[in-house]
Amino acid sequence: MTIPILPAAQSGAPLRDVQHYMRPGLLQLPSLPPLSLYVHLPWCLRKCPYCDFNSHEARGGMGGDGGVPEARYIDALLADLEAALPLIWGRTVHSIFIGGGTPSLFAPESIDRLLGDIRARLRLDAGCEITLEANPGTFEKERFRAYRGAGVTRLSIGVQSFNDRHLQALGRVHNRAQALAAVEEAAQAFDTFNLDIMYALPGQTPAELDEDMRTALALQPPHISIYHLTIEPNTYFAKYPPPLPEDDAAYAMLDRITELTGAAGLARYEVSAYAREGHQCVHNRNYWQFGDYLGIGAGAHSKLSFAHRVVRQVRLRDPQLYMAGALAGRAIAQDDDVRRADLPFEFMLNALRLQEGFALQDFTARTGLAITAIAAGLQQAEAQGLITRDMERVRPTQRGFDFLSDLQALFLAD
Repeated sequence: MTIPILPAAQSGAPLRDVQHYMRPGLLQLPSLPPLSLYVHLPWCLRKCPYCDFNSHEARGGMGGDGGVPEARYIDALLADLEAALPLIWGRTVHSIFIGGGTPSLFAPESIDRLLGDIRARLRLDAGCEITLEANPGTFEKERFRAYRGAGVTRLSIGVQSFNDRHLQALGRVHNRAQALAAVEEAAQAFDTFNLDIMYALPGQTPAELDEDMRTALALQPPHISIYHLTIEPNTYFAKYPPPLPEDDAAYAMLDRITELTGAAGLARYEVSAYAREGHQCVHNRNYWQFGDYLGIGAGAHSKLSFAHRVVRQVRLRDPQLYMAGALAGRAIAQDDDVRRADLPFEFMLNALRLQEGFALQDFTARTGLAITAIAAGLQQAEAQGLITRDMERVRPTQRGFDFLSDLQALFLAD
């Protein structure tokens, strides 16, 4: 294979020597947090009008010939992983999340190769959770058993709605019947799976939300992720905003979602996530607990801890530039230490999303900072009824959940 040599501005920066990250610094982390791996597969059949993720339409189909260069992209992922190994050497990976885009566009044989080569390079926990994102439709649902055979343990299905009118408004490529078939197939193939559902959709009524949730819950999913449709910059909806429910109506919808999921035996353990006992998402919990994650793939983000610093990295965003860069050992576009002053906010931005909150000792362990770094913010939050706390833990109240952005903002650096 001929690897094009691109200018540094296009091909990314070479990975720094591990000694660069181990040099003395201002932090003193007593231990390293759990580590996860995120793999980004950036192609989808069609870009949704609300989506601001790094996703690209597979106009020419899969398998090369003007479409998605499936094999070459996996070659690039593995080269990217190889280059990053010194930064995580000896650490156990507790979860893998393959996201996108629509990862289920990749053939099961490709996913099997990817996971096999990851296992050959990393120490995986014996019960490592391996999630694959998938979208409904007959094109993909027939692959679910094959993904299970390849080593995937958990499927996350982007249903969004069971209402054909709303699916059309969201630009989804599937319909209600395909969504139902996909979930039924997933339930047969996997012991645990997730449904992504959106609410506050264009023109959505409370009765339509009830119908969506009752349909979803009748399928007995072990886990549901619920997302408020928001208008993100640089999306089609940002340019042509659809009519959305008023804020009060959206809040009422979320209350109704929490009521219905609770009655069905799914507990709200995170702001946007509901699960049966034993089915919480290990990978997402690691994010919320300010754990570490290595991200490989076009535009993937990493957060890695070392003895004296916490580092964030971003891979090259364009898939073609990423492949060329990764194969040349230059996949990283950004590589920066998290400022000491920003660590309290970064920690709280994640930890306060969990219903259980966080242990005070975990703040010190994950940031290397003393509790005094968040003392003033905690005092304000408690005075405003946004948290409860004792000598060991801090927990958001229901009011804190409802006004999470206000709560998190109390910990912004001056």
